[in-house]
Amino acid sequence: MTGTSLALGLFDGVHLGHRRVLEAARRGADRGLIPGVFTFEAESAARKGTGGYLYDSALREHILRQECGITRIECVPFGEICTMSGEQFARELLHGTLGARHAVCGRDFRFGAGAACGVRELEQFGRALGFTVEAVEDVQKDGRTVSSSAVRALLLEGQPDKAAALLGAPYRIRREAVHGAALGRTIGFPTVNQPFAPGQLVPAFGVYAAMGLAEGVWYPALTNIGKKPTVAYTGAPLAETFLDGFSGDLYGKTVEVRLLRFLRPEQKFAGLSELTDQMHRDLAACREFSAICHMTDTYA
Repeated sequence: MTGTSLALGLFDGVHLGHRRVLEAARRGADRGLIPGVFTFEAESAARKGTGGYLYDSALREHILRQECGITRIECVPFGEICTMSGEQFARELLHGTLGARHAVCGRDFRFGAGAACGVRELEQFGRALGFTVEAVEDVQKDGRTVSSSAVRALLLEGQPDKAAALLGAPYRIRREAVHGAALGRTIGFPTVNQPFAPGQLVPAFGVYAAMGLAEGVWYPALTNIGKKPTVAYTGAPLAETFLDGFSGDLYGKTVEVRLLRFLRPEQKFAGLSELTDQMHRDLAACREFSAICHMTDTYA
């Protein structure tokens, strides 16, 4: 059986630091190894007090396969292995189940019950079991270490452009479009409604200039994230996106939205007329900004 070159980690944002680990694992293909990832379900590994995980498991897998060249992905619930010893993890999972011949991780990677083991222990297990270990350095960008916590902080501050610099691409929402109250249609702004998953990070409430990918075509987009204070909405936070120039039915289809710039905070208006006037102003700003991004492929 062909061995694997495995990247180890959560990879919840697939940011530039993650991509350095993934690229090192992918180089294993030059030695005839299968490039793979061992990771946890983002939903099961989320920790309270962090703001939530960045991308759900489905979006993360899409990025790993389509953009990072990963062939094999082993994604397990965190609860299934959190009590395993470091030796069990290395012997039964990495060596046994996944056939690791090379393992790549960041220098702060921890594993085993209670996160008792790190790179040094992984190297010891690797020597005993027959796989090599490569620990890559952190990535520095704009004077800061690239990390999921740094990306989360920027998104919560309403700075998607700075978050994009750490992610290597704009922050994205890629979920199924669900039915809403259809109020947007009555004021000339039909929207795609995408709820965030439980435990997932919700960026700062407000209106964003964005790009939306629907049925294979990119459109300038206006995205509102929040709880719709003008219309007595009582549900969980969601993203509502108006795709400028799109006409059609997207209910039940997967739509990708990429946030480019924060335009203004979410606010409550006196009525629909005032809301509509503001949305026209938002759309004008969005079109201007999206035209610049289209020329430079910033959203891609």
